[in-house]
Amino acid sequence: MSESPEETAATPEPRWLVVANVVLWRRYGDGGQELRPGTKAYKGGAKVYVVSTYAGMGHEQLTTAGRGRHTGRWITIDTATRHLHSFRAKLVHAPAVLRRYEEAAYGPPMTREQAEKHAAMLEQIATRDRRTYHDAPHPDPCRCHECLSTLSAE
Repeated sequence: MSESPEETAATPEPRWLVVANVVLWRRYGDGGQELRPGTKAYKGGAKVYVVSTYAGMGHEQLTTAGRGRHTGRWITIDTATRHLHSFRAKLVHAPAVLRRYEEAAYGPPMTREQAEKHAAMLEQIATRDRRTYHDAPHPDPCRCHECLSTLSAE
């Protein structure tokens, strides 16, 4: 069956976006001595799409689209960069994500090379921010992303 012209026009064009995952555990509270799973809006490990960034704030906050923790519905929310990991470029076809991107994005769409460069930069910022945000010793035992990454690398 062929699509009608209205349906074809309503389907957004695929775009290169930066995709990341929510950390399984994040440090929280005074000195980061508590651990919380994921974030308030997203479950740990959830895949999120970066639809916009705030360059003026050093990319410490990102506007992300993903499936909400409680409802499973698509949400768009600002998220701290340090709560995300495994940034990568991906050609996105999902209409729900592309609609949210069109609402939040500014400027022309990214190419694959730009998305890959942006993903690498965001990964560096997230790693730096996770290390420096809570400037105190980790709780013992610690399951935060940094500690779990160190254990899996050994």
